[in-house]
Amino acid sequence: MTFPASAELRNDPVALIRDKALWIRRRSFQMVYEAQLGHPGGDFSAADVLATLYFGVLRHDPADPRNPGRDRFVMSKGHCTGAFYAVLAAAGFFPEAQLSTYMQPLSMLNGHPNRNYLPGVETNTGPLGHGLPVSVGIAIAGQIDNADFRTFVLTGDGELQEGSNWEAALTAGHRKLENLTLIIDRNRLQQGARTEETASLDPLDDKWRAFGWHVEMVDGHDHRALYEVLSASPKGRGKPLCVIANTFKGKGVSFMHDNVAWHHGVPNKEQYEQAMRELA
Repeated sequence: MTFPASAELRNDPVALIRDKALWIRRRSFQMVYEAQLGHPGGDFSAADVLATLYFGVLRHDPADPRNPGRDRFVMSKGHCTGAFYAVLAAAGFFPEAQLSTYMQPLSMLNGHPNRNYLPGVETNTGPLGHGLPVSVGIAIAGQIDNADFRTFVLTGDGELQEGSNWEAALTAGHRKLENLTLIIDRNRLQQGARTEETASLDPLDDKWRAFGWHVEMVDGHDHRALYEVLSASPKGRGKPLCVIANTFKGKGVSFMHDNVAWHHGVPNKEQYEQAMRELA
């Protein structure tokens, strides 16, 4: 199955990813500002992962979003729709102008992604702890069919406090789902507090290894490191892959950086203008 690749991607994928990540931050913040709703801190911590996936790794075709040979991506941290909708628009799944309807009444771009509304959304998410179990099911289906598509899922780190994730992790390790890649947005903040103050996750890498996963730890804002680990062939690994992407909530804007208030904070006019200057 052949999927289209842009000349930009063929020439310099990391440069393209870097440009798209910046655009995602700017556009998603504009969406949150205009709607006065959203989760911009998590949008910013996930932006580099999303740009890497959609502009360097995933096999996808916006003109044929249900192509059976496509790679699957599940946005388990479904509250971060600003960045997710922005990357889908940037990748061509729907017109960029539609982003201006974010969170408006009857908009297809509501607070959580809905596959019945938008092309490119594999499954509805929002309630935390659902994305990985669904992704394990998708990967099992691919394994049974001997299909060559890969399944990727992005979770938050606070989300790992949901027990459903660990049931899914146990199943994936047992079935040796090498076609499955989990990316953890490890920004160490969740709503209201740090993850380690709420329910300690460390040593997170050892936990996933104990469940039968291969683990890679990367700087989640290093586009080249993300591209190399996510684009590597899974063939022969014999295990699902867990990528712990160490990130910062609010990455790229000084007053948002590593600041729990921006989990679901919204900017006033002065904050918006300052952020856009810093993201220039």
